[in-house]
Amino acid sequence: MTAIEPYLSAFLLEHLPKERQASYHTCEAYADSFRLLVSFAARRLSTKPYRLEVEQLEVSLIVAFLER
Repeated sequence: MTAIEPYLSAFLLEHLPKERQASYHTCEAYADSFRLLVSFAARRLSTKPYRLEVEQLEVSLIVAFLER
């Protein structure tokens, strides 16, 4: 399990479908986006995805991901 996995899992499995009534396809789209973000962040920070910490996902990194 990665350091950020519990947060992403809770968001994708609890918050979106149960609290926001998001469709299966919406949840899958979010999951794909998070996979891309985690891969991008790991490459950018020269680390393995499973070593990423929530605190490493800074605004500048997320903006760089979105601009890419």
